[in-house]
Amino acid sequence: MQRIGVFVCHCGTNIAATVDVKAVAEALGHEPGVVISQDYQYMCSESGQNLVKDAIKEHDLGGVVICSCSPRMHENTFRKAAASAGLNPYLVEIANIREQCSWIHKDIATATEKAIILGKAAIAKVHLNTPLTSMESPVVKRALVIGGGIAGIQTALDIAEAGFDVDIVEKQPTIGGKMAQIDKTFPTLDCAACILTPKMVEASQNEHITIHSFSEVEDVKGFVGNFTVKIRKKARYVDETKCTGCGLCTEKCPMKKVPNEFNMGLDNRSAVYIPFAQAVPKVATIDPNYCMMLKNGKCGVCSKVCSVGAIDYKQQDRIIEEKYGAIVVATGFNPIKLDKYDEFAYNQCPDVVTSLELERLMNAAGPNGGTLLRPSDKTHPHTIVFVQCVGSRCDDSKGKPYCSKICCMYTAKHAMLIREKYPDTEVYVFYIDVRTPGKNFDEFYRRAVEQYNVHYIKGMVGKVTPKSDGKIGVQASDLLSNEQLHIDADMVVLAVAIEPDKTARPLATMLTTQMDTNDFFTEAHPKLRPVESATAGIFLSGACQGPKDIPETVAQGSAAAAKAIGLLCKNSITCNPCTAHSNELMCNGCSSCEKVCPYGAITYIDKEFRMPDRTTAIRRVASVNPAVCQGCGACTVACPSGAMDLSGFSNSQIMAEVDAICK
Repeated sequence: MQRIGVFVCHCGTNIAATVDVKAVAEALGHEPGVVISQDYQYMCSESGQNLVKDAIKEHDLGGVVICSCSPRMHENTFRKAAASAGLNPYLVEIANIREQCSWIHKDIATATEKAIILGKAAIAKVHLNTPLTSMESPVVKRALVIGGGIAGIQTALDIAEAGFDVDIVEKQPTIGGKMAQIDKTFPTLDCAACILTPKMVEASQNEHITIHSFSEVEDVKGFVGNFTVKIRKKARYVDETKCTGCGLCTEKCPMKKVPNEFNMGLDNRSAVYIPFAQAVPKVATIDPNYCMMLKNGKCGVCSKVCSVGAIDYKQQDRIIEEKYGAIVVATGFNPIKLDKYDEFAYNQCPDVVTSLELERLMNAAGPNGGTLLRPSDKTHPHTIVFVQCVGSRCDDSKGKPYCSKICCMYTAKHAMLIREKYPDTEVYVFYIDVRTPGKNFDEFYRRAVEQYNVHYIKGMVGKVTPKSDGKIGVQASDLLSNEQLHIDADMVVLAVAIEPDKTARPLATMLTTQMDTNDFFTEAHPKLRPVESATAGIFLSGACQGPKDIPETVAQGSAAAAKAIGLLCKNSITCNPCTAHSNELMCNGCSSCEKVCPYGAITYIDKEFRMPDRTTAIRRVASVNPAVCQGCGACTVACPSGAMDLSGFSNSQIMAEVDAICK
């Protein structure tokens, strides 16, 4: 029987306010094998750790139970303390009496009783714990950034600056993301393209950065420090190595009525196109949905006018396989669809636009050359109504429950730009609350109200109705004056909610990392590890983790890069020894464990066994690669014969905990 020490933490009043800590320590002190049981104010403090170290040496402890907060918080802290005192770190067990006990109970007697039960379960497991030894695995000195928006670009540049090779995978034909579509940025009102395109060019010219545009991640295998990724490079039908970006093919193409995605469908492009003038890489792409040559074998004009012979109608998708030590997710966001919002007449009236569409209408490279005109008749609008929180902060069945964070600020920006360039235009903004949480953001909003005389009205727009005279009837309420308002507008601009890109969820499945209910990637810890995912080696950058403005996105991009660099700097990393293993005598070779393993750690081998009659037989049994296994335990659940077990969390250890709880 192990000689066990039990240490119960007060955690200030986090635990002690609801749990009688001294009673817990005293009760656990009577458990079999426990030779010391005491409480302390802050076990994670230096003096608290020294308490554990001294007890290990003085009482010759063979196991330690810490009754404190979640093991995600301080398990490594106490393992290191135990190791420094000569005890195998995997003989330390954490009983979570904070998140799973004190924080969810108000009655002291109930919480104390539960804390004692959780402590007993941990003691029962420690009795069966065995020393585990960590292996080391080499680190591939290359990073992958998934997404080529400003978040991905900043991350890649910072990693490359540290001297490591990095690949950017971008699903669009060019990097740049949503920032490339924006005209001006808040709160400085500087040109978005002027600050973005130098970074795009820098990324393309950096010797450590490889850009895989018009590509998507197809498959991810492996583990931290050694990921194997398959990248599908989609067919452009243009040879990137030959194309000079002259644009002659786009000019001569006879098919010129293709909706332009970059301009939000507000104008048309040709079937062969370059998204915008500063595209990186500046390479043409042929749209197979509209190209007459690819659809019916007729035309071929672009091939005839291309002087360098870059057009290749027979080009196929190809798969690239690379190894990476770290992966950074920067998949960005998209505005939500407005199919459920018929009250705003978005699908009925072309003069009802989203904020991103307004960006393109106001942009010098947009469909109107920078002049704000109504989409319906190309006339100058004199009354514009902005509607805030369209799809944000609303019922889950219709929109998003969260605040999209950037809408208040970009609406203030739009209002100021319109009033500055077109003083004869009246601007109304209907809002629920104005949220300006960033540096100089509130002052920016106040400028819109006080200096530019934008009419901010606290209230909701109930209905938008197109009229026969070309006007748009806006019915709304003013909550401060308790009045119903009717405004005849020339344009209505909807500040729609943003959501993660649709590629985020399937990507999360490939990366075996976590997402929240809104499909944003979940960070390992919201305060202490905000740019790391729960899966080791996977980092988060930008709006894939939650709504963010450009300054915050750039900051998080650099933070994710710093974390990735910290990993890539190591020649090897210590692997988790809590890995699966197979009892070959019980394994029936059914392949159930192999099918559920998300890391591809399980294979099957033919092994020779000696039978009772001294003959030999060949049987198919599971074999686990401990360097690849991440100890998720999926195989132990799936195994019908009970042959698969997990070191550190064996079936017998788990059942011992259950028995202790049920006594």
